[in-house]
Amino acid sequence: MASKLLTALLRLPATTRTTFLAPRTTLLRLPTLRSFTSSSTFHATYNQVLRGCRVGQRARKPTSPQLARNHRPEMKGVCLRVGTTKPKKPNSGERKVARVRLSSGNVITAYIPGEGHNVQQHSVVLVRGGRSQDCPGVKYHLVRGAMDLGGVGNRVTSRSKYGTKKPKTN
Repeated sequence: MASKLLTALLRLPATTRTTFLAPRTTLLRLPTLRSFTSSSTFHATYNQVLRGCRVGQRARKPTSPQLARNHRPEMKGVCLRVGTTKPKKPNSGERKVARVRLSSGNVITAYIPGEGHNVQQHSVVLVRGGRSQDCPGVKYHLVRGAMDLGGVGNRVTSRSKYGTKKPKTN
């Protein structure tokens, strides 16, 4: 029966025959090369390579170099001096900073986040990476609620960033 149907279809003219046949399968169709990206498929010639067309990208500098050098997420340090600094141009105010000698011996400037602090000279603090965007030269933060630096008092939101315990509910 199937062979009779096939021979009947083959006798029809080519224009009417295509409407009866099933559409071509897409299983065998291969995707075009690099169809998933918009970058060019440029291949350099040997002479272009010799002349230096392949220039590698520069490695990124770490934002917190003293921590990256020692492969540590945080480091312990001792405060040498506590003070304030002025932020960069459009901003104004006083940013609390501390000069800290790390356990590696390097001296850095770290930002003290939050309102109020109890850092004094010779306080032992924990230093993490992360620059203060509007303070020049400040590439580190002190961790609130760790070692001698207490958490921010009466903090309700974002307590984990400022080392504040959960308030008691009666």
